[in-house]
Amino acid sequence: FADLVLETWDLHCDRNGREHRTADMGCKQLVVRRGQPFSITLRFSGRGYEEGVDKLSFNVETGPCPSETSGTSSHFVMTDCPEESCWSAVVQQQDGESLSVSLCSPPNARIGRYRMTLEACTEYQGSSYQIGDFVLLFNPWHPEDTVFMRDENERREYVLSQHGLIYQGTCDYIFSVPWNFGQFEDDILAICLNMLDINPKHLRDQNRDCSRRNDPVYIGRVVSAMVNCNDEDRGVLFGRWDNRYEDGMSPMAWIGSVDILKRWKKFGCQPVKYGQCWVFAAVACTVMRCLGIPSRVVTNYNSAHDTNANLTIDRYVNEKGEQERYSWDKIWNFHCWVESWMARPDLAAGYDGWQVLDPTPQEKSEGVYCCGPAPVKAIKEGDMLLKYDIPFIFAEVNADVVYWVVKGDGMQKQSIRSSDVGKNISTKSVGRDSREDITHNYKYPEGSEEERAVFEKAEHQKKSIGEEDEGLHLRIKVSEGANKGSDFDVFAVVNNNTDEERVCRVTLCARATSHNGTLGPQCGLTDPVDIDIEPRAEKRVPLRILYEEYRDKLTQDNLIKVVALLNDHQTGDIIVAVRDIYVENPPIKIRILGEPMQNRKLVAEISLVNPLAVPLNGCVFVVEGTGLTDGQLVKELEEPVEPQAEAKFRMDLMPRLSGLQKLMVDFESDQLTGVKGYRNVIIAPQPM
Repeated sequence: FADLVLETWDLHCDRNGREHRTADMGCKQLVVRRGQPFSITLRFSGRGYEEGVDKLSFNVETGPCPSETSGTSSHFVMTDCPEESCWSAVVQQQDGESLSVSLCSPPNARIGRYRMTLEACTEYQGSSYQIGDFVLLFNPWHPEDTVFMRDENERREYVLSQHGLIYQGTCDYIFSVPWNFGQFEDDILAICLNMLDINPKHLRDQNRDCSRRNDPVYIGRVVSAMVNCNDEDRGVLFGRWDNRYEDGMSPMAWIGSVDILKRWKKFGCQPVKYGQCWVFAAVACTVMRCLGIPSRVVTNYNSAHDTNANLTIDRYVNEKGEQERYSWDKIWNFHCWVESWMARPDLAAGYDGWQVLDPTPQEKSEGVYCCGPAPVKAIKEGDMLLKYDIPFIFAEVNADVVYWVVKGDGMQKQSIRSSDVGKNISTKSVGRDSREDITHNYKYPEGSEEERAVFEKAEHQKKSIGEEDEGLHLRIKVSEGANKGSDFDVFAVVNNNTDEERVCRVTLCARATSHNGTLGPQCGLTDPVDIDIEPRAEKRVPLRILYEEYRDKLTQDNLIKVVALLNDHQTGDIIVAVRDIYVENPPIKIRILGEPMQNRKLVAEISLVNPLAVPLNGCVFVVEGTGLTDGQLVKELEEPVEPQAEAKFRMDLMPRLSGLQKLMVDFESDQLTGVKGYRNVIIAPQPM
């Protein structure tokens, strides 16, 4: 027999991509998921493959130092009866000189870039051919994969969807901002794989790092550390919270991960300025979805950052309601992290499913700024010793806030008020633009037997005293229309739940505040008012918050913290109520003109009205949406936008993908920043 000579081959990138749900990556390379067969065609010259005469075998290897023992290299022979636990190759069909072969990796293979060679042997002769590279990803569709997810709608949302919503605002005023995850956009896969290759664990021991890449727990921990740059590990984002962002992009201005990851690559893996929690979480979500691990961004309202891990956050205010001393412990009006879906074979049974990963740099874990994966179930059960970082996240959703009122003579008195940490934990619903409340995944109902048992296990005594039903009750209400550019009212509402008249003194104080709980200057204060309240009655004490007072004090977070204090003359009790108020930006209007169809021009009309009494200068609209725009479209307005005037422009789009897409808009100017809007657009497929 003459030698078997390979002439050409075809990796069928498109067909395999469609079958493996990686076609949207649009890259010209083969991208497949582990545990699932993919086919290639080999074309020989001179004669075809003869079974029994020719011996075909394959080599696949990944990483700089591949070896069979670390699972980063495999040599396998063409066979009729493949084993599922290792790499295999099976003849699919033969047609003259061309042979199609089905290859399959085990469902626990290492993910990453692979090199593939074919060895063809006839009797004593043999030749070896490099037949190309491919990328192997996690496979949530395969029941044996540790990231297997049963529900197809969930897989669509948490692996394949390239856009979503991230919840922000305050626990009393929840709203969402659009985000372009863009995990299948050009170059993103290469950037994510490169992130794995420059992580410090890889640089320390390349062989060990690559051999652990079959484990989503390991990958999640690496990604959580690499999205921030606090370990000088060439991480993606630089975190900043002080409202001074001139030498970079304000965290409020981003509308997607693609721009951030591409900048990181372009500037040689220098950290991109600047990120805050939702930006860190969204970028990590993009990387995890890209690698095939189901992931979602989650928001926790009134999130505690408990630096000394005693589960109590002490707040000190004076009798006017002003903060008395600085505290390292903070309450964020919201905090975002990622949940990723995976099995936890490293733990006892019962902890599979959603795991918290938090890439925002807050505390070190095993010497590195990363957090998780922590099973959500372990947080709910108070299992503090399990891996990783349960106590920190447990505190974020369960810490107590205790207010101490410091009197003129230095005496401190504990205020009466129940804790409100860990409220309305939120994520985008599957397949819809509505909010799903997942608080019940993290904690048992307040005051329940189970809650008490969990706190006992976690050695957590609730310090905050519940508000008595009898006695006086205090809360803060906001009038409609806390809109940027307007004055608005807040009220201290006092209820007398007793059968006798009560006399008390009420003070209200308002201060600009930032998203991480740092207080800024005052923008409203009432003189103490003495009021008497009839039995079972309600009284309101108003505080008008003026635009001219808050205009220059508000940070880009648009937040005002209002503290109300009530002195009950009868009992001597002091009651504190606190509320964060989000001052709303104007809406962005988006109109779609024409019938949206794949690969056909579409026009979007985008507008915004200036609600302020001053002109807006340096106005810029940034528009993006996977499948709708090619990267970002930037529109700078030549002229200032006068008060109450409308800024409006039209933009041509060429939709690449069919189906439901999101067009997202961010608006920046000197006076209004981080204004967001989006519109869902359903693109009809191109007629065949």
